Amino acid sequence: MAEFANKDLRASRFDRVDLSGSLFRASNLSAARFRGVYMEGVVMRGVELVDVDINGELQNVRINGVDVGPLVEAELDRRYPDRAKMRPTDPAGFREAWQILERLWDQTVERARRLQPSLLHESVDGEWSFIETLRHLVFATESWVCRAILGDPSPWHALSLPWDEMPDTPGVPRDREVRPSLETVLELRRDRMAIVRTFLAGLTDEQLNDHTKPVERPGWPPAESFPVRECLSIVLNEEWCHRLYAERDLAILEAGR
Repeated sequence: MAEFANKDLRASRFDRVDLSGSLFRASNLSAARFRGVYMEGVVMRGVELVDVDINGELQNVRINGVDVGPLVEAELDRRYPDRAKMRPTDPAGFREAWQILERLWDQTVERARRLQPSLLHESVDGEWSFIETLRHLVFATESWVCRAILGDPSPWHALSLPWDEMPDTPGVPRDREVRPSLETVLELRRDRMAIVRTFLAGLTDEQLNDHTKPVERPGWPPAESFPVRECLSIVLNEEWCHRLYAERDLAILEAGR
């Protein structure tokens, strides 16, 4: 066990480091950035949280004894009336959710078109650019629909982009340097979205409640069986959340910051 006492570790970078069970006492974490960090079971006492921005999944998160997760969920549903429809329970509900997502993404893409093309490759506060966001959604569809549900062992296009923390996996692309045009990525994205639309058009209750067959080749998701409902829900969540991230960043780019 390493121990750091009275040390100046400012601007340190921890990449794929296991800090589980660590103790932080009288430590300064001002301006720290946490990305893709797993924090289950974290306990904070006597902390000062000022000007803190948290984006993530909240379950059993208590602040001063109050579980804030349900409060946040209720407020998000109030702000975005379509959000509740992203939790469908039957095939018709999944079809409706996908129609909503296609409509909302059409609006977001039109907003992006009004910017200079170079800005669509620009990162805001270290997040994915607009183009990278679209590429990641292509990856999500290929992984959870084309591979997990439809059984294609290697469905990824060269432009597909997994999440940053995913370990390098044979056969799975990860090119952060390429700069495809918006139209090139949209053509790929339209193709993948059509695959989802077609699958949902024929989705039955039996299929929705079924499990996938493991794909016995390296890739993502791993060679396991998953509920079809879970696979589709993951895609809906990815689409919904990343559109909001994109809208947030487009507003900053529009403001010239």
